[in-house]
Amino acid sequence: MNHDLRILVVEPDPERVLGIINALTDAGWSDLKALAQISALDRTVKEFMPDIVLIDLTNPDRDTLEHISFATETSKRAVALFVDQTDENLTQAALNAGVSAYVVDGLNMERIKSVLETAIARFKIMRQMQSELDAAKQALEDRKTIDRAKGILMRQRNMSEDDAYTLLRKTAMGQNRKVIDVAHALVTAAELLS
Repeated sequence: MNHDLRILVVEPDPERVLGIINALTDAGWSDLKALAQISALDRTVKEFMPDIVLIDLTNPDRDTLEHISFATETSKRAVALFVDQTDENLTQAALNAGVSAYVVDGLNMERIKSVLETAIARFKIMRQMQSELDAAKQALEDRKTIDRAKGILMRQRNMSEDDAYTLLRKTAMGQNRKVIDVAHALVTAAELLS
């Protein structure tokens, strides 16, 4: 486990903060910062740039969860949220907000290390899945653009699909560009001229 992580702890009770900080220190983490007011979360995240945000709340609500999601930029960092009580809607709202770990029955100091390790692992998996999804979407868009460019060449030059692709590829190599870049330029030019 990476113990070089920067961890931001959000907890209004000074005694609980001390307990959390001690538990994190005992587990091997040392780059820690505590925050008492969730209202300062956005500013503190921008200043401290934590890798993981640990938030201990008694009773979360949807507005708080949305604020947490926005302020912590859950796509950039893991968020572990500890709550004393919840319901199905709040659990779903927390997961939709991108919370990496949503632990009901509060923060137990003995479990803090395993919960944070799980939150970090889940965050990495989710980020990898999102990255793969984004790459697949981009590949599909690129394929559509190349197909459109081939269609334009086939109509304008009365050539086969293979010949159109060969021309795109030759042009790209001759200009030291990617095929998608040439295809995009061709589609843009055709849209301007139509």
